[in-house]
Amino acid sequence: MAEIKSHEFDRFAEKPAERFRMFVVYGPDRGLVSERASLIASKTGIDANDAFSSLKLNVGDLQGDPGRLLDEVNAIGLFGGEKLVWVKGAANEKALVDALQVLNETPPQSAFLIIEAGDLKKGTGLRKIAEASRDIAIIPCYADDARALNALIDHELTQDELRIAPAARQRLIESLGGDRIASRNEIRKLGLYCRGKSVIEEEDVLAIIGDASAISADDAVDAILKGDRNAFFHATQKIVSSKTPIFLVLQGCLRQFQLLDQMRAEMDEKKLQAGQVMQTLGRHIHFRRKPIIERALRTWQPAAIAREMNRLQAAILQSRQRQSLEDSVALLTLLSTTLQSGRSG
Repeated sequence: MAEIKSHEFDRFAEKPAERFRMFVVYGPDRGLVSERASLIASKTGIDANDAFSSLKLNVGDLQGDPGRLLDEVNAIGLFGGEKLVWVKGAANEKALVDALQVLNETPPQSAFLIIEAGDLKKGTGLRKIAEASRDIAIIPCYADDARALNALIDHELTQDELRIAPAARQRLIESLGGDRIASRNEIRKLGLYCRGKSVIEEEDVLAIIGDASAISADDAVDAILKGDRNAFFHATQKIVSSKTPIFLVLQGCLRQFQLLDQMRAEMDEKKLQAGQVMQTLGRHIHFRRKPIIERALRTWQPAAIAREMNRLQAAILQSRQRQSLEDSVALLTLLSTTLQSGRSG
């Protein structure tokens, strides 16, 4: 297997063409997929805008012509030299999978192949072939975590000679993360808005940044804890429409209930009020979310918290065992928890 993990990509991207001629870049973060594919293309030494040495195809161009990709990869350029073939919008189309299987058995000698794909399930189609090959670099692109977002913020703002206050950084991170290109554009827009200032404050972020995140896990979890069905439907609709795994909300909800369980145990053992526990175990929670968590501490009893944790853990296990039912299992479980929160309140 030649899988390039996120923390390895920057070093790999310095000279990706030294070892590989075929690349499968996939994942739910379409912006990051596009960004990394473009970077790899630029490192091949072939001008992606030169029609004589480079060819960009949409996966639909291969439908009805299963041999076209093989022909294009093996064709000799009009003026000789190496060639770049770049396929976008891939999933697990049979024509593409079959062509990649052939190319895996007989790798190209004078051409590079880059395939941009969406979120591929493990063990299927393109991903199965690429993960088993030593000649194909497979590069997963998942939504940026807090560490990656902080690095992206620092990189972009440093170019504008700007610093950002801690509260503003936290607010900015909450609005980013679902799509790398969208996140980068939002940060650049903020930098342009604050040009001439030395420090970006929270009000600057609130004034200029929209919601660039495809993952509004905190919004969904907050709606669940409040028992607000309308807010829950709104948050999950945004997540589903962005093709972000709803499984992330299921995980986030479980983590929140595990924290509630820990806080309730602290309250009962030391005879503390919810507000007192929030000052210790809840001090890392963003100030705008603290009233929601504190209210949940008052309304959810330990036995009910334990039941919900068991249900959430069972749903996570079921969604992993039967991934075709992931969305249905997650949404039904989370809606049930939302309704339970409404009754508890």
